[in-house]
This record gives sequence, structure tokens and C-alpha cells, in this order.
Amino acid sequence: MKNKFYLPMIAFLALFAFIFISCDNDDSSDTTKPLIELHEPEEGQALEIGNEHGVHLEMDLSDDVMLKSYKIEIHSNFDHHSHGGNSRATGETVDFSFNKSYDISGQKMAHIHHHDIVIPADATSGDYHLMVYCTDAAGNESYVARNIKLSNEVEDEDHHHDE
Repeated sequence: MKNKFYLPMIAFLALFAFIFISCDNDDSSDTTKPLIELHEPEEGQALEIGNEHGVHLEMDLSDDVMLKSYKIEIHSNFDHHSHGGNSRATGETVDFSFNKSYDISGQKMAHIHHHDIVIPADATSGDYHLMVYCTDAAGNESYVARNIKLSNEVEDEDHHHDE
């Protein structure tokens, strides 16, 4: 009598364990990082300080399974020793920084084009880093880094799109 009770119970537990382990493996099998193709701004590009149209950002993001989010970060790349090139007196200019995340959940590929980054007129000109991070649904992250310059004197490259 005891064998009739234990045999179905053991079979049920074995089936439950198999299903639980199978589900666990499916979630952790995505180890491929998402791809970032940053088209603009380009390496070394000068971005205009005080341009009300914002910085033209264009890129393609993709993942083999599913994307989750991307983040744009801009921070100064000053080496903080004086050579007389940059005027950085207190009150004249401010080191510019930008840090914003965007949700792109549910997409396997995303074409990104926007002008969200507006550099204020009092931003300090000079060398900056532009970082783009992309995370997929499994938590894998990749990034692209660009050296850019902020300047008051930038040639108009006709990148002002209405959106």
C-alpha cells in the first residue's frame, strides 16, 4: 500500500523539478550582449553650445532575443590642469553633463533618432565623453564611447529635423 502512494508522489516531484530546472535554464541562456551602431554624433565631432534644436543622435540597437533599455551619458573629459586654453572661471561656464535612460522593452531592434540633448548656452567648451549603454531583457549590457567637443563655433551640418 505504501508503494502505491510513494511512487506517484516521487513521479510528481521529479516532474516538478524537471519543469523548474527547464524554466531556469531558458532565462539564463541569453548571454549575448546587445549591439549598438552609433551613427551620430561621430568620433571627435564638435557639438554646438546653446543650440536650441539639440544634438542630433542617431543609432541602431539590436539583440538576438529582446532589448530592454538604453542610456545616454555625457560628462566632461577635462584633465583639470591649466594650459590657458579653456576659460573656466567660477560663474562664467558650467561643466555640462547629461544622463538619461530610455525604455525600449519588447523590441528586438530599434532605430533611435532624437534631439533630446540640449547643451545650454553657459556650458563649458572643451573635451567630453559621450557614452551609450544598451541593456537587453536578460541584463546583458554593452556600451559605445565617443570623444566629442562642445564648442560655440560649429559649422551647421543641416541636422535639424522636425520631430
